[in-house]
Amino acid sequence: MDLYQLFKTRTPIIGVVHLLPLPTSPRWGGSLKAVIDRAEQEATALSSGGVDGIIVENFFDAPFCKSQVDPAVVSAMTVVVQRIQNLVTIPVGINVLRNDAKSAMAIATCVKAQFIRVNVLTGVMATDQGLIEGDAHQLLRYRRELGSDVKILADVLVKHAHPLSSANLTVAVQDTIERGLADAVILSGWATGSPPNLEDLELASSAAKGTPVFIGSGATWENITTLMRSVDGVIVSSSLKRHGLREQPIDPIRVSQFVEIARQSLNSRDENPSISSIKLHS
Repeated sequence: MDLYQLFKTRTPIIGVVHLLPLPTSPRWGGSLKAVIDRAEQEATALSSGGVDGIIVENFFDAPFCKSQVDPAVVSAMTVVVQRIQNLVTIPVGINVLRNDAKSAMAIATCVKAQFIRVNVLTGVMATDQGLIEGDAHQLLRYRRELGSDVKILADVLVKHAHPLSSANLTVAVQDTIERGLADAVILSGWATGSPPNLEDLELASSAAKGTPVFIGSGATWENITTLMRSVDGVIVSSSLKRHGLREQPIDPIRVSQFVEIARQSLNSRDENPSISSIKLHS
């Protein structure tokens, strides 16, 4: 996966738009306009703040379906993504929680979005939705059937979940790339807002052998300089919100601050390439 071709940078910062509850979710408020208005405001704040891409996800639909979501969710997300695309020029991706990768691929293909995030592409994870099985074989065949070039960013040992087998990170990364055909992999902490540890990031980057590795949770302007030493990009949301609270909307000032610090750390790394080769666990 050529990050520069997609994001116009080799080290992309991707912000996340957490959609308000959608139709059929337990907290659905009855107004799709309210969902769209907030999504447009957040996407504009992220884009104007300097991020390189945006992921749109049905974050507030919890408790989530573990696989296929209701058609109303697919319809609503399609409308919202199109509205966002009319406002921003940066790449837009889709994550249909908890693990409806096929719907994400369908939406992305139809609206010409550039990528999707898949929480469980390979393996089996025990989650609060029950056991979630990776379905890479169907997703990759579906992408080919659609004639799509949408990229797949796949979590490895995703947050809020535990693998049924032993958690060997090197094997999990390699299986996700070599057997699941992920275009990039994502490493998170144990939960939303929790960062991955440095040793795991370096181990994942080594196992990926050139396939891009993203930080998937817990990035803040306090830790981003350290976290970005051995990865290719970051996906960030909670720390960009007002007061750093996930229930709040995106704060444009916090976006600008995060992007500025992240860019400074990346420029420093590029000027001193030996930094990225340091063994973080030593």
